[in-house]
Amino acid sequence: MVFNRKKKVVPFRTAGELDAMAAAGAIVGRALVAVRAAAKPGVSTLELDEVAEQVIRDAGAVPSFKGYHGFPASICASVNDRVVHGIPTAEEILTEGDLVSIDCGAILDGWHGDSAWTFGVGTIIEADRLLSVATELSMEAGIAAMLPGNRLTDVSHAIELGTRAAEQEHGRAYGIVDGYGGHGIGREMHLDPFLANEGEPGKGPKLVVGSVLAIEPMLTLGTTQTKVLDDDWTVVTVDGSRAAHWEHTVAVTEDGPRILTLRPE
Repeated sequence: MVFNRKKKVVPFRTAGELDAMAAAGAIVGRALVAVRAAAKPGVSTLELDEVAEQVIRDAGAVPSFKGYHGFPASICASVNDRVVHGIPTAEEILTEGDLVSIDCGAILDGWHGDSAWTFGVGTIIEADRLLSVATELSMEAGIAAMLPGNRLTDVSHAIELGTRAAEQEHGRAYGIVDGYGGHGIGREMHLDPFLANEGEPGKGPKLVVGSVLAIEPMLTLGTTQTKVLDDDWTVVTVDGSRAAHWEHTVAVTEDGPRILTLRPE
């Protein structure tokens, strides 16, 4: 009897394939930086989308999101109580104090990069700033767990512990959004396995050298519960509390975790 051993490990890539994914990821990083620079009061989320698409196409890549299951744009622009999958529009105009989460993907030579970050428009209130900081810290904790021999839920547990550590540091509770999380990635944007942002350690397929996951915690200032708007895409918090979303595509290497979606300084 032959067993499928690949299912026992998180899918992995060769060193050359990781370099190819890093090239795609670098384009995503440049697009995100360009979007943040353009995100000022009076600018529409559609204009941000145009900025990202221009950067991606000028680099010889293709936006991962545009046309994906019918999604109409090159970025997800999720403002304030929108958690993920916000559709950019000409009517949505940024204002001072908005909290904006931008998710972006690019395909280069058949390989995907996927990354997200949250930032404020102008001056934002301290609670929103700390929410973004907490989400980034949770992501970094998950990245640190991308080590050979760990199991999938060791990463989930690390993300959860990162959130709890941020709660202790900030003196408040954060909601870990239920039902959404990270994923495998390679020649397709979304691959198995699904990566939860909380849970018990020591379960699921093993990480090996070359395993790649998109790590993406989503936190809120209140609820863990969400709903999808009538556009069938935009995910919002049920209580209207603000949300943040950070993501990097990360590989396991012999020398430690490798972020494949680095952003220019």
